[in-house]
Amino acid sequence: MIEIALALILAAFAIAMVTTPLLIKKLKKGGIVTTDQYKKDLRQIPTRGGFAIIAIVFLLFAIITLCEYLPLCVPITLTDVDWAMLIVAGLFCAFGLVDDFVDVGRPVKIFMLFFFSYRLIFEIGSTMVTIPFIGSFDLGLYYLFLIVPIYVLVVANLGNMHSGFNGLASGLSAIVLLFLLIKFVMAGYSGIFMLSCMFGATFGFLWYNFYPAKIFWGNAGSLSVGAAIGAAIVVSGFLVAGFVMLIPHIVNFLMYVYWRLMHRRHPEDGRWKIAKFGHVRDDGTLEVPNCLTLKWVLPYYYRVTEKQAVLAMYALTTLFCVAALFIPY
Repeated sequence: MIEIALALILAAFAIAMVTTPLLIKKLKKGGIVTTDQYKKDLRQIPTRGGFAIIAIVFLLFAIITLCEYLPLCVPITLTDVDWAMLIVAGLFCAFGLVDDFVDVGRPVKIFMLFFFSYRLIFEIGSTMVTIPFIGSFDLGLYYLFLIVPIYVLVVANLGNMHSGFNGLASGLSAIVLLFLLIKFVMAGYSGIFMLSCMFGATFGFLWYNFYPAKIFWGNAGSLSVGAAIGAAIVVSGFLVAGFVMLIPHIVNFLMYVYWRLMHRRHPEDGRWKIAKFGHVRDDGTLEVPNCLTLKWVLPYYYRVTEKQAVLAMYALTTLFCVAALFIPY
């Protein structure tokens, strides 16, 4: 099984490496570009390319399915868990594509994305949640119909929020996917093949999304990969381990909430002014408005480049992912 997972990672990575440059050309030709705010020349970068990740996974699943009926092919049995996770990620991707072109609004987004995760309910064998050092709790229908969709929805949006630098969101997602895959292998759970394909495709996309980015992934990429991460966590029951892996994302969200609350209370105070981007100094280091999002903390106190800030975020998330491996499942 491990050999097959490695083969799927390499296959997804190779397809992403070959197809992403072609996608970049298509997006440029179609004028689907956005400004890279952290470059001195404010270059135009192709965007909304993240749907390619989920497309690669669907392609590999189709090939795997065909191989079951062709001679001389190594049969790989995709489980219902693999398909359920892919369907949920695909639904989030489709919604992200719509949201990229038409702003559907926050209420509609929350309402629809909540129900997109219900397919996972049929693949969850236990509603027992174990919290280390505290105990186990059977949450029953509350787990299936409330916790599962909320967890996936929140994780997908956490990944979408913890972004802004070249390769930040996609790189962090790739790290979390890798450690989830390791934890799945350690536990012997179903869903390994989907995670393998998703990690390989995301890592291949990251190759072109890392500094200096040649493509951005848009809502379609962030929501679909985030949904895949959330789906993997809930079907495996790794709620606590998943929470630990995503602590940097959660801290980033809480910092943003605090920022918004303070802005509402003191709108006249420039310290709390809502700003989406900083800018680049002449020496190439970042100048950011405040330290109220996690990615801005290091640039706010030290003169670091965009690439250095991203690598620091990689290191932080990796530490929490390593710690999550030791949480019992």
